[in-house]
Amino acid sequence: MSQLEQADRPGRLHAEHHITGGVRVVTLRGEIDHDVRDVLSDALLVEDGAAPPRIVADLSGVTFMDSSGINVFVAAHQQVSRADGWVRIAGAQESVLRVLQLVGVDTLIPCHPTTEHALTT
Repeated sequence: MSQLEQADRPGRLHAEHHITGGVRVVTLRGEIDHDVRDVLSDALLVEDGAAPPRIVADLSGVTFMDSSGINVFVAAHQQVSRADGWVRIAGAQESVLRVLQLVGVDTLIPCHPTTEHALTT
C-alpha cells in the first residue's frame, strides 16, 4: 500500500491506495480544496501505459470538496476513458455528494454508496 500526504499540512488530505481485483482503490480522508489539488492529482491520475486503468475513489473520509476536486475528478475520468478504463466514486458523505450532483459529476462518474458496491457493479 502506498501513501501520499501533503507534507507541509499533514492531516489536511491523506490518500492511500491498493489494488483489489485489478482495480486501484484510492481511499481519501480530509478536505479537498485548492491547497491539496496536487495530492489528489497524484493519487488519481495514472502513469501512461497503465491499462486499462480502473479506479474506485473512496470518499467516505472526505468532509469537504470544492471545484478543485471536481476538476481533478473530471481530468481523471477523461484520462482513464481514453485508455478504456473508468473511475467510480464510493461512499461520498452527503455534503460532498451534493456538490457532485450540483455540478453534474454524478452523471459522468458513477457514485456508489460503498467501495464494495463500486467494485462489484
